[in-house]
Amino acid sequence: MSDYLPPPAPPRSALTLRLWLAGFGLVFNSVAGWLALRADLVWLGVVLLLLAVVCVVDFAWVVHRKRRGDPG
Repeated sequence: MSDYLPPPAPPRSALTLRLWLAGFGLVFNSVAGWLALRADLVWLGVVLLLLAVVCVVDFAWVVHRKRRGDPG
């Protein structure tokens, strides 16, 4: 019997997952905020659009870290 083990699969990138989540959050919060404003729920629309801005900042930061060559 051989002791050969296949090489392990490459690890998944945590930064890539964070990039996908920030992108999803951006789209979801933007659309939900716009719909809330159209439904005259101003306070909810403002909160959701502020969360969309946070997602934009997070997205940009993750892209910066990936370009810099951080592992993950």
